[in-house]
Amino acid sequence: MNSAVVTPIVALDVPTRAGAEAVVRQLGDACGFYKVGLELFSAEGPSVVAWLRDQGKEVFVDLKLHDIPNTVRGAARSVARHGASLLTVHASGGREMIAAAVEGANEGRPDGGCGILGVTILTSMDAGGIEEAWGREGVVVETEVLRLAGLVAAGGGAGIVCSGHEAAAVTGVFGDRLGLLIPGIRLPGGEAHDQRRVMTPAAAAAAGARWLILGRAVTGADDPVGAMMAVHAAL
Repeated sequence: MNSAVVTPIVALDVPTRAGAEAVVRQLGDACGFYKVGLELFSAEGPSVVAWLRDQGKEVFVDLKLHDIPNTVRGAARSVARHGASLLTVHASGGREMIAAAVEGANEGRPDGGCGILGVTILTSMDAGGIEEAWGREGVVVETEVLRLAGLVAAGGGAGIVCSGHEAAAVTGVFGDRLGLLIPGIRLPGGEAHDQRRVMTPAAAAAAGARWLILGRAVTGADDPVGAMMAVHAAL
């Protein structure tokens, strides 16, 4: 297992605040960190972030921002002001955009409490899907993740989002300079759902993850609290 602290984050992939509140109540003290993604943020806005903070929870706002630097800076500032601990941008937006996001987050939370993470390659995509989207052949996922990670480091980002399968390579190049957030986490024997590149909590921790994203592996389990405790035990 990874000797560093690895933090599991449960994704609130629900369409309403009521649904989010139900998940948080059900998990109770078993989870202290939640992800608010596009669906929930679009439906409920920043108030759901404030509510989670009022419950004593940390919040990862997963918006995957990708726009001109000034726009991203303003958006990052606003999200950080509402108490987010982590916020995503697309690493493909480039070094200047990433740096603007970092500046905005620091303006919103002068305590430095909102880290900017650059999304590299979505775990729903494999090499074939990337080749189709980018219009070129011979894509090597690991190579592209490392290239994009370099942009995040150059822009001052706190870390990257990548599959656990690329984590060891990123750590080998960047050491602990970039924290790794690993989505697509499944408990042993669990379904992959719409993810292409998945990994167990223990394997992701061993590969160097700092944060793990758990969705249906916990929220869709027959015993969500038991599933969450199994994740903690694996770390």
